Amino acid sequence: MLTRHRALFKAPGHRRAYTPHSSEFTRGSPLRLPETLEKPRPPRSPRRRGRTLRVLGIAAAGLGVGYLVDREVYASSLARSARTFWLGIVTATDYKLNFRENPILGGTISDLHHRSAERLFNLLRENGGLYLKIGQAIAMQSAVLPPEFQKMFARMFDDAPQNSWADVDKVIREDFGGRSPEEVFGVSLNGDDPSRGVMETEARASASVAQVHWARLADGREVAIKVQKREIAKQVAWDLWAFKVVTWVYTKAFDLPFYTLVPYISERLMLETDFENEARNGTRMAELVASEPRLRDRVYIPQVIPELSSRRVMVTEWIEGVRLWDKEQLTGKWRGGWRQGSPGCDGTPLDAQPSLGQHKPDRDAWKGRDGEGGLGVSLKEVMTTMVDLFSAQMFLWGLVHCDPHPGNIFVRRKRNGHSQLVLIDHGLYINMSTHFRHQYCEFWKALMTFDNARITEITHDWGINAPDIFASATLMRPYSGGDGSTQSRLTAELKGKTKAARQYEMQQRMRQGMREMLSDEKRWPRELIFIGRNMRIVQGNNQFLGSPVNRIKMTGMWASRSLVDSPDLTFWQRVQHGFNHALFRLVLLGSDVVFYTSKVRQWMGFGKGMEDDLERQMQGMAKDMGIELNHGVFEG
Repeated sequence: MLTRHRALFKAPGHRRAYTPHSSEFTRGSPLRLPETLEKPRPPRSPRRRGRTLRVLGIAAAGLGVGYLVDREVYASSLARSARTFWLGIVTATDYKLNFRENPILGGTISDLHHRSAERLFNLLRENGGLYLKIGQAIAMQSAVLPPEFQKMFARMFDDAPQNSWADVDKVIREDFGGRSPEEVFGVSLNGDDPSRGVMETEARASASVAQVHWARLADGREVAIKVQKREIAKQVAWDLWAFKVVTWVYTKAFDLPFYTLVPYISERLMLETDFENEARNGTRMAELVASEPRLRDRVYIPQVIPELSSRRVMVTEWIEGVRLWDKEQLTGKWRGGWRQGSPGCDGTPLDAQPSLGQHKPDRDAWKGRDGEGGLGVSLKEVMTTMVDLFSAQMFLWGLVHCDPHPGNIFVRRKRNGHSQLVLIDHGLYINMSTHFRHQYCEFWKALMTFDNARITEITHDWGINAPDIFASATLMRPYSGGDGSTQSRLTAELKGKTKAARQYEMQQRMRQGMREMLSDEKRWPRELIFIGRNMRIVQGNNQFLGSPVNRIKMTGMWASRSLVDSPDLTFWQRVQHGFNHALFRLVLLGSDVVFYTSKVRQWMGFGKGMEDDLERQMQGMAKDMGIELNHGVFEG
């Protein structure tokens, strides 16, 4: 027996077979002495489990408190910035991995664009506020983006949700030393006090940054009270910081010279949240319009009431009119009576009584009993006034309204049957220096007369090494007067053997074209960003109304004439420009031939007008450069 027991403790080299289910030993392993075996671990104590749960609880509570502080104190700015950075990282990584002939994750470049556009659109809509403004800016320039972005961003002009009355009340109290809206404006909210005015608590319109309430003051004046959304003041600094960081990352990652433009864009967007700045812009524009005989009877700027306005609240006179996008009401038959105008226009009073249960009168009598009537005005006259107004801003005054979309333009009928444009929302403006304004006039004259030497000289001074592409972008039609060197280089025969390879090669060439357009970032005039936005919107307005005017000729005429009228030039300079202007008018007769040819085709049912014909030409040129232009500005 002793011998058997000793056999269990043989030398290490001795091997013995053990059962396969043994938990301590494996086949062929050396025998271990009992004292060398690990001591059994004691079961985890309830105290240690409690400590882990407490740590998890504290972490969860900290996250909850952080969320509440961010939401209540910073208006969710941290969460919005986190979403922005996450989307930036995901999208940049996606493009780095998949923007190639054969994407790593499969699919096509078109699939890559689609999911990126969807991510960006959802982010902008979810974050709201200033992000919606940025989204609308992208939408206005989306024609140069892939078609997947164009389709997605066509919906960026939908109305934004309005804030509660409690938030409106807080903003007014914060800006007016704790006084309530009733005290500030001398109104009641239910209209039960005949000695006071009345204010509606539900907004009549809501946009990304502010919403507008109707009110009637105690003295009988009807006003629009524009109140900034309460969260904007807390969010704007964070939003612009996030915008800067993401743009910097994309500039470095994709080697595109965009970041140097960000400070100027951020400054403009910040000013748009300052209603005192907007009031100054509107007042100054009203003075300029009143001083110009060619416009004073055709354009109206609502009066600001400064004593009732602040940095986040602006009060102006109430305007009754038809939005530019309502073509049927613009052209419908006038049923408001002979020698009568729109309510509030040209001396026609706002003197109707409100309907039962309402504070604001309807004032729809001019539509007739069936409500089918309209202003009965000419679309050609409306567009002529619009092109004249914004051309004067660019070429004559150097003070440019950069957001002239249809929602910011009302049309009214004067007593004599002619139309009057009312321009609102004066937050986004740029100021052009005298030197730059004169250069821009010269540039447009050179475009119209195919003066390639002058075009090259001006664009070189602006740091642009692709004059033919920039000329086409300015005219929003292919510029056929240049040497086409840049375009030829970008549209040279593609070497790719497959469709995916050719698509990738075309978009790479377009990126190179963007670099050449912004080749010298320090000299590139920042104002061109918003001037281009203005012109694109005006072009879209003309196209939307059926191209009733020759926009390009009218713009060129203002550019040339403004050099004659500019008070900044010497007498002999103006004389010289006057002589050149007379010759310039003769040259522009050729533009009329193109315009009326398009008109004849439109009347015969073979086209929609000059703007559509030009857009088709731009689509052809852009397709050669890897871009698809496949929708109008305000489609959707």
